[in-house]
Amino acid sequence: MFNIYSVNYSALSNEKSEDLFMLRKNTFKDRLQWAVSCSDGKELDEFDNEKTNYIFGAKDGTIVCGTRMIDMKDSNMLDSTFSSFFNNVTIPEGNFIESTRFFVDKERTQSLLGHRFPVTMVLFLSLINYARQHRYDGILAVASHPMMHIIRSSGWNVTVLATGISEKDEPVYLLLGHVDLESQKQLKTRIFSRHSIPDASILNDWPLSSEPAM
Repeated sequence: MFNIYSVNYSALSNEKSEDLFMLRKNTFKDRLQWAVSCSDGKELDEFDNEKTNYIFGAKDGTIVCGTRMIDMKDSNMLDSTFSSFFNNVTIPEGNFIESTRFFVDKERTQSLLGHRFPVTMVLFLSLINYARQHRYDGILAVASHPMMHIIRSSGWNVTVLATGISEKDEPVYLLLGHVDLESQKQLKTRIFSRHSIPDASILNDWPLSSEPAM
């Protein structure tokens, strides 16, 4: 069975952390060739700590997608790594969470869930649900041009706060993802148009707040 979970760094099992950080290396180092820190076949950095939470999707215990969440009151990538990408960034006042290291493993997704399963939109919806559950005003994220297109087409209401250039000399966008009811509705509509979900109420429950047993 496929589910979306939210787990704190300190509560990740050894097996899940190994898999999560290995998939991140496959995505950000091997495929995208980002300047990320890797060791022992895994990608993790100083932001992976006890203040960090993760949302990830898993089918029968096998992770297929995920993202990292950091409260903007804590040390975050926008204050450090991403700060060189943008000039004169003004963050609106409010209670925000930063989403980074967003990935979908296409090979695992297609093998375990099929070609049409809308895993990216499900992950977007789970982020919005999580933010609303924890009373965040919005989600901050840095997106590439291709990811920007995916977000726009998903129905998620986002505002571009700044446009910048990454270390690969490619355009990137600082986004404020809104957590409004209309965004939830639009994402659900697009998810249902792509896949028949037997229990539609699960879309409201994701992410579940416990890690699946191995």
